[in-house]
Amino acid sequence: MCLSIPSKVVELHPEETSITVDTMGVKRKVSYHLIDEPLAIDDYVLIHIGFAMNKIDKAEALETLALYDEMAQKMEPEIAAQRESLQQEAMASLDTKSEV
Repeated sequence: MCLSIPSKVVELHPEETSITVDTMGVKRKVSYHLIDEPLAIDDYVLIHIGFAMNKIDKAEALETLALYDEMAQKMEPEIAAQRESLQQEAMASLDTKSEV
């Protein structure tokens, strides 16, 4: 299963048939040659494996991004606990190596 996060067009590179998009703060360049309609700065697209697949409505994109943000906030305590567990495991591993 693939979840595509709406990405905002922040730069156009027509000579390369590519665009730079911002996906929740992460910028990257992707190809738009699969999209038939024109793109502009501030449009939203869905991306799959480096290709913009389709342009989506801005209101729909913002609603989806708000839902992703809500999910991320709810997952933060679990993610923090996993980080702490991994850090403890790494420290224990280092302690074991220093005893050898």
